[in-house]
Amino acid sequence: MTTVSPERSIIEAIALKRLIVAIYNGSEMELAPHQLFERHGDLFVSALNPRKNWRSDEERRLGHFKVDGLSNISVTEEGFEPLPNFDGSLPRPDDKQLFAVGTD
Repeated sequence: MTTVSPERSIIEAIALKRLIVAIYNGSEMELAPHQLFERHGDLFVSALNPRKNWRSDEERRLGHFKVDGLSNISVTEEGFEPLPNFDGSLPRPDDKQLFAVGTD
């Protein structure tokens, strides 16, 4: 049995525009990953939490999750549409982009 790295699962989900399910701070979360980036040697994923109660569609935004803090990551069959305002920009100037959802 081969173990898939968390980074590989996240990259696959970004490429296929599929949701991931993971444990974060002891709770199961469903995330729509938009980009994987490195900050000071640590990996982060920018993702939308579609289960979060947003007041409006315009309020929806990406959260940034440290990959080391996510466990039991699995790619689901459920697809997602990237946020319309996602342009691939990074949260901080020193962040290094590794992979991002295509912006058409």
